[in-house]
Amino acid sequence: MFNKILVALDNSETSQYIFEQSVFLSKATNASMMLLHVLSPLEDPYLNPVFLQSGTIYPTLNTEAMNKYIEIWNELKEERLTWMRSLSKQAVNMGVNTDFVQDMGDAGRIICKLALDWQADLIIIGRRGRTGINELLLGSVSNYVLHHASCSVLTIQGFTSLPLVNT
Repeated sequence: MFNKILVALDNSETSQYIFEQSVFLSKATNASMMLLHVLSPLEDPYLNPVFLQSGTIYPTLNTEAMNKYIEIWNELKEERLTWMRSLSKQAVNMGVNTDFVQDMGDAGRIICKLALDWQADLIIIGRRGRTGINELLLGSVSNYVLHHASCSVLTIQGFTSLPLVNT
């Protein structure tokens, strides 16, 4: 059925659930799993106010602010690599042949390219449920992947906080 499953994770609340479901499916189909995390300096929460100075077309950057931004960025990259190593180790300990990749750039394009290059049979990705103006302004990685992937795509809906109703 599936031999290679690419799992796109974004370190959101839903990522652990996506990871667990991916491990379950990989074990059930005896598939190899590739975990992918994409960093993007242009997307929340990575956007830095240093680049958003108002009142000027060409913001001025002082060396200290730029060095601090680079330091924080490097710490974030290392933190996320540690997280990916941990997930990969967990999957291997559960009997799933697993590797991981961290890249930087446009998440949708990177996911589709890696799926094609790695010859994935399935991409598993989370979905936040953005619609309308939010999707237009913020984009939708899952929507892009659904329309551009070279293989099947399984989207997992993000959790919503719905009040419990007593019946």
